Amino acid sequence: MAVRTGGWSSRDRILPTLNAKFTQLAQKSIYRYATRRLNSDDVVFLNYGYEEDPPMALALSPADEPNRFPIQLYHRTASQVELEGKRVLEVGCGHGGGASYITRVLGPESYIGLDVNPVGIEYCRRQHQLPNLDFVQGDAEELPFLDASFDAVINVESSHLYPRFSRFLDEVGRVLRPGGHFLYTDARSTRQIAEWEAALAAGPLQVVSYQVINTEVRRGMKMTLEQWQDVIDRVTPRMFRRMVHDFAPAQKAYDDLSSEGSSEYRLYCFIRA
Repeated sequence: MAVRTGGWSSRDRILPTLNAKFTQLAQKSIYRYATRRLNSDDVVFLNYGYEEDPPMALALSPADEPNRFPIQLYHRTASQVELEGKRVLEVGCGHGGGASYITRVLGPESYIGLDVNPVGIEYCRRQHQLPNLDFVQGDAEELPFLDASFDAVINVESSHLYPRFSRFLDEVGRVLRPGGHFLYTDARSTRQIAEWEAALAAGPLQVVSYQVINTEVRRGMKMTLEQWQDVIDRVTPRMFRRMVHDFAPAQKAYDDLSSEGSSEYRLYCFIRA
């Protein structure tokens, strides 16, 4: 028999939690599958994008210009602190576009991009061959680095896939030196925000600043919806393509970030005391 407390049974609390964990595990598996199918040179960013009003107007090279809006999300996240001459780790580097941009433009002493997908890491090593940039396959919840190895850790639109988010935060705190920064951006559904905030508050890091950036992310997404639909079509097996196209996941994500939507996208800067 379920025990009821304050009008909510233990079943009422446990089932949504189990469903959320199952969804995260499924998303993690889908991510590995999908990124294995995206080995073409044109897909080097896997985030929604970002644009301000007035526009950020970053000075980009002709090679970077097609990825302006995903780059701007990385730039806005990473430039919360000075990275020049710093040792930087990115957890969840995807196809390495952000790692390449930050290494070339913001001048870290070293930059390591880590991702759980070994095929993606192989792609990054082929695609982004730069001095002081390296890529490592590994799990966000078991970082393969020594304590106090980095001055900054970056995580862009990836942590919602981590089944043990609190464990990830502990690992970030472990590999950061005292005074190092965690530069972080991601989204959660409104029903997950309380749990998200509780995990962040209980973790080893102190908040320096945070901002809700739904409007800016939607503005960037609006410019990339067709591109995202093309990517989704390419990673979806042909037999399911019509169903997924009708569901329109990119459009749904865009709508969920509206003022009437069910998601909140945040930008954080933390410090390791």
